Amino acid sequence: MLNEGLMFLYSYGYYGGTIGNALSQLEQMGFFAYVLPFLLIFTLIFGILSSMKLFKENRGVDAVIALTVALMALQFDFVPNFFSQVFPRMGIALAAILVILIVAGFFVDPSKSWIMYILLGVGVIASIAVLVSASGNVGYYSSYWIWNYLPSIGLIIGVIVIILIVVGAFKPDNKEYKLGDWRISKNS
Repeated sequence: MLNEGLMFLYSYGYYGGTIGNALSQLEQMGFFAYVLPFLLIFTLIFGILSSMKLFKENRGVDAVIALTVALMALQFDFVPNFFSQVFPRMGIALAAILVILIVAGFFVDPSKSWIMYILLGVGVIASIAVLVSASGNVGYYSSYWIWNYLPSIGLIIGVIVIILIVVGAFKPDNKEYKLGDWRISKNS
């Protein structure tokens, strides 16, 4: 009786079920390693060439160039390996930014522009960290120099943010300043 239950779980998949099996089959066929990176590279190159209008309105030339670049990019395993490293990490970074955005929405007025600039900064820093980490995992070991200087960079950015907050907090409301006998208007 116990073996029948185990056989049932094995045949229908304990985690993921048929969707997990379908994704596993697509992965075994190379869909994620070759088809999706090809489509992404082709679409980006074709879109850039079409918007630049380098060859006027000749979209055939744009398509041939995009096709050639996309196929040549997949000639070696560098692009599939990089994509397999960068996109899962970027998904985690985006989930963390989403959590920060939700929590900030509880305590901060979203109409304030400074919160959006801070979230933009967090997004840029997360994107750089993801790209550095992914490039280190695919063989660009020269990019690890940033990890040695990361505490110093974080300290400098933190000091700049604190200075900007202090300067922004003490902004005077009046439009005229008096310096001795001089009157200085904000509009001049």
